[in-house]
Amino acid sequence: MSVGILGPTFQDLATNVNQNLSGLSLIFVGRACGVLCGSMIGGVLFEYMNHVLLLALSMLATTVGLYLFPFCKTATLLIAMMSVFGAAVGVLDTGANVIILALWGDQGAPHMQALHFSFALGAFLAPLLAKLALGTTVSTENHTEPDIHPSALNRSLEANPDLLFAVPDDLNLLWAYASVGLYIFVVSVFLFALFFKKISRREKSTASAQRYRRAKHHKALLCLLFVFFFFYVGAEITYGSYIFSFATTHVGMEESQAAGVNSIFWGTFAACRGLAIFFATCLQPGTMILLSNIGSLVSSLFMVLFDKSPLCLWIASSVYGASMATTFPSGISWLEQYTSISGKSAAFFVIGSCLGDMAIPAVIGILQGLYPDLPVVLYTSLGSAIFTAVLFPVMYKLATSPLDHQETESRKSKDQRALPSSSRL
Repeated sequence: MSVGILGPTFQDLATNVNQNLSGLSLIFVGRACGVLCGSMIGGVLFEYMNHVLLLALSMLATTVGLYLFPFCKTATLLIAMMSVFGAAVGVLDTGANVIILALWGDQGAPHMQALHFSFALGAFLAPLLAKLALGTTVSTENHTEPDIHPSALNRSLEANPDLLFAVPDDLNLLWAYASVGLYIFVVSVFLFALFFKKISRREKSTASAQRYRRAKHHKALLCLLFVFFFFYVGAEITYGSYIFSFATTHVGMEESQAAGVNSIFWGTFAACRGLAIFFATCLQPGTMILLSNIGSLVSSLFMVLFDKSPLCLWIASSVYGASMATTFPSGISWLEQYTSISGKSAAFFVIGSCLGDMAIPAVIGILQGLYPDLPVVLYTSLGSAIFTAVLFPVMYKLATSPLDHQETESRKSKDQRALPSSSRL
């Protein structure tokens, strides 16, 4: 919710700091850089600090950032605050995955799916909450830079040009961020209560019991999964970001139809993340990754072959969104079956996904501008689906071969310890 609230309130934040939309676009870069740094810092801190305490502190920092955003009156201050906020979100993103693995280990696939479903649910609810809080304020999708009146932009600046913090002119903006901030504050209070009641002892004992499991190609698996998530998240964000403009310019859809295609992609994405909670109780993470790869490959192939067909785009977008939904949580649960994932390892995955989120959409945007007649977005989806489909069997081979040998040796040592010292063989 804290990340999703920025989109529908972006116009109001820009007006509040006396900027147009393009002038405040660096806010997304600042947040992405903050998430990247927070993921790296969080991966180290989770090795030395109590997991529950660090999670509570990062949520408290997120709450403070949400309450301060509407009071920022300069773009530079808002971008700086957004970077600090992104760092807290990066710690949360890493820590949430770490604490699930610490509590449930390789049995935590349903819990991991539930965690990532909550991300999708929060991103879905945040725009609705913003619309209720902002009332009749028009969202960013219906705004262009010429619609911003100079009088509205200069109103707060004329009052005091040196002002850094002030109550926003639009109190609905304050209410939108305060609502999300209050919810996150309540959750942080519960986490502090868990810490002070020393519930986290279970986490420590479980983590220490699982620390011994380490695959022979541990580092190679981490690097390959880093690359896997780089292309997976990059393709997911690229498709969700560019499918609207692709549908209108390349396929020739009306804007309302293109918005429907965009919505059905994210809708099936969120719905399948919810259903994956139940699927994970009866399917292995590797099986879910395989099914996701097949669905992504088939749907993206059909979109490339029939790139001018509106019907194909509707159907394939829904299948593609459903196929992409479970890959990230299933990938983490799958690797935990073969080798222990520490805080640094989880941070490594999050960094890979953040880099894919930042790099691939930017590159595709440039290429789409250079080659406007080609469906570059669809080529990206197909190329990423082929790459991940080829990469997963390689990771599976590296993970299973050493593990079988380790399990055999472990069974032999257990049998030898179980034999009486006086037994004759």
